[in-house]
Amino acid sequence: MSESLSDRYFALIDEIVELTLQGKISSVERVYRILVEKVDIGTGEILERCLNQRLEAAKAQLETKLKAARVLRALQTIEKQWERWQEENQVDAEISETAQIILAGEPEDYFLRTVDVLDPNQDNPLSIDQLAKLAQGLKTAAKTQQNAQLAQDWQQLADGITAGLKSFTALEEDLVSWMYGSSSNFSGFGAEKPNPWRIWAQKVHSTLPKQLFQTLAQQQSALAFARMANNLELRAWIELAILLQYLQRGLVTWFDQQPYNSKFGKELSYSTLLTFASIWCELWQAFENSKPALADGCFLLMLQILRTFAQREDFPLYSGVFASFSGEYLQDTLDYFDEPLKQVEGTEEKARILTLLGYSQRTAGAYDKAIIFHQEALEIAIDANDYYCEIANLNHLSRTNVNLKNYSEAINYSQRALIAARQVGDKLGEANASVNLGYAQVFAARELDSMAAESYSEAIRYLEQGVELAKKQGDSQSQSFGYSSLGIAYVILEQPTAAIASLTKGAELAQYSRDVYLQGLSFSYLAEAYYSIEDRAAAITYGSLGMYLLNQINSIEWRQVAGLLSIIQGQIGTEFNKILGQQRSQIIALIGVDGYDYLPQLLEDYRS
Repeated sequence: MSESLSDRYFALIDEIVELTLQGKISSVERVYRILVEKVDIGTGEILERCLNQRLEAAKAQLETKLKAARVLRALQTIEKQWERWQEENQVDAEISETAQIILAGEPEDYFLRTVDVLDPNQDNPLSIDQLAKLAQGLKTAAKTQQNAQLAQDWQQLADGITAGLKSFTALEEDLVSWMYGSSSNFSGFGAEKPNPWRIWAQKVHSTLPKQLFQTLAQQQSALAFARMANNLELRAWIELAILLQYLQRGLVTWFDQQPYNSKFGKELSYSTLLTFASIWCELWQAFENSKPALADGCFLLMLQILRTFAQREDFPLYSGVFASFSGEYLQDTLDYFDEPLKQVEGTEEKARILTLLGYSQRTAGAYDKAIIFHQEALEIAIDANDYYCEIANLNHLSRTNVNLKNYSEAINYSQRALIAARQVGDKLGEANASVNLGYAQVFAARELDSMAAESYSEAIRYLEQGVELAKKQGDSQSQSFGYSSLGIAYVILEQPTAAIASLTKGAELAQYSRDVYLQGLSFSYLAEAYYSIEDRAAAITYGSLGMYLLNQINSIEWRQVAGLLSIIQGQIGTEFNKILGQQRSQIIALIGVDGYDYLPQLLEDYRS
């Protein structure tokens, strides 16, 4: 193929030169038009090789042949117009090359290869217009393919891309319309709340996307969709891949640009990325044994999304309990990534996702599993020289070891985090490390029954230092973490007045930063502080709030405050329900009527 093209292009160059010498080419535009007409996309290297050979030959003949100068000028004209052609046709050439990458593989790999070239993490990901051109190129290739089966597969590739773009266009106007009218405390996407899946299912016409959206709208998983999906054609899955990618990218862009609440916008961006990644993860699990080629493409789509998330500058290394499109909090969603991530080599992105998995497991009370995630993330981060991720995992290991009552280990990890943070200028890491160090020292002192002032003054100093550093960084979540930790330390040290002041501030900041875990934890310890000064009404109010919020995110720590409420209920009998009724409006303001009505059931669940 390349030899016949070389002959053809040598003849083309010679023809242009001869026409120039004969005076039949009067402008450079004529040369350019000839190139546009007669040079095939994707064969530029062959033309360049031929042209360079002719140029070198003409230069060598300059001293011996009078006509050589005119030949050289003609060739230089061709060269300049070829450079212009390259600039104006570079995109088309790249798209042609992309098509060849897809078609060069085995037919069973077409979906995987298409997914690979669609990767949004590339330096220059394909735009919608470029995808349309790719579809046209594949369609043209299908028409010239003599093998009937290959021609059909190539046509399906083209049709799938075209259908994906068409479906996205149909949904683009409703990208965020499902959110209209939602309340200011909007925090999820469940059946009882604004639901994109239901709206999109009504708007999209293609069968496969409609089936997926209908399944998700009914609060069922993508696994359920996979079991009933009746269209396993290549075209349908390419359409779905393109549609979901553009929906996800559109939502993240929209959430990131919200000026009224950037923290909330980022939280929804995180949820969007993890929700779409979990869909592809579930589909990979569904097809892993029955349709391995399809499963490989689903797995790659999941990894691309996780990589996009991990590469964000605002990746949440320290906070993490936010709602998903299912209306649930993300611990369950994150569990999906445990098994697939084991198959991925250690990368900077993997370390960050493992960090997220780790602190989510800690929130749920799975402390041993959290340790495993954070230790692996720490090793990868060290190898990748990702200092911020390394420091974050040292901090998380410190906090988790406090939960496991390994106080010397907790102190060691927080000291390492503090030193490393100061060395690289990671102020946020330093703030968290200071808080963790003080927090671990308080628990260590309590274990030794050392409540003397000299035993905890240094610990309190570290806690206060961490709070001040977080203030300077303007990071409300880290401030909340600091105030809550300081308040818990004061509860342990039996200083309820100081504890109440710190925990109240911690709860307020947690609500602002939408950290449900810290908010619930602060309320729980506020209940203990108020109980210690015999303010039962406040203890019942804050205990009820903390119990409900921690239970909602599946944190095992809801049982601790439920135990306190059960003790109070046992002490005052029917007076408990009377006080709960008196505090109803204050409780409803934070967890709603449904939350208030669910409180008796939670206490019953605890007792049983």
